Amino acid sequence: MFNKTVIAMIHVDPLPGTPLWGGSMKKVLDKAVKEALLYKECGVDMVAVENMHDTPYLNRNVGPEISASMAVVGYEVKRASSLPCGIQILAGANKEALACAFAAGLDFIRAEGFVFSHIADEGLINSCAGELLRYRSSIGANEIPVFTDIKKKHSSHAITSDVDIAETARAAEFFRSDGVIITGRSTGLQADLEEIKTVKLSIGIPVLVGSGVTIDNVGSYLNISDAIIVGSWFKHESKWQNPINTDKVKLFMEKVRKLRK
Repeated sequence: MFNKTVIAMIHVDPLPGTPLWGGSMKKVLDKAVKEALLYKECGVDMVAVENMHDTPYLNRNVGPEISASMAVVGYEVKRASSLPCGIQILAGANKEALACAFAAGLDFIRAEGFVFSHIADEGLINSCAGELLRYRSSIGANEIPVFTDIKKKHSSHAITSDVDIAETARAAEFFRSDGVIITGRSTGLQADLEEIKTVKLSIGIPVLVGSGVTIDNVGSYLNISDAIIVGSWFKHESKWQNPINTDKVKLFMEKVRKLRK
């Protein structure tokens, strides 16, 4: 599935029921589709939709309005762009993301809290691997890969400080994760290269870089990972909440194509 793959994030506008909801699903859909088409034009390999603007997030508990909205967004993004498309629903709404992916014909989900526990912005998040993969099997969605964050950003891992990232990755693999995602401490911050190398040597499933990739460090990350997820750097001023900067995306993908040769 991956070959030094670039996955671009589509940060979906606020959805119904959230504090910043703007009142129009058409506007939400139009913007998400527009961003997907821009990414396709620039040569990005895949996209992923995420309800990043739905702050403050609930802890593994989103309403049916969020699931329904994200399924429609994912379906329209993939239909319009023909790009492989993944989905994440914050915070930790992994079963809902899987249901959306199954209903909308999406290609993967990004899950948090797969193995071990951590303290996130939203509170304590416990592991969900057993429940999630049994749910995947029960709805006949085993073909949809589940890529899982480990030692996730925006979180405290003090309660598992005696479990290093390599052991965490091995636990995720043992619990049948389809790939692990390594991030920096928060959105836009660089993931540690040595941690990625260590994890890559420790497991036999794909390793993805989930934050902090820029045009300056992309070569280092592509050299040691299977895929990179880029959100903030593709935006104006490298801020995730800003519009896409098409020139930056084009320059980035030109460099990636050279690195792949």
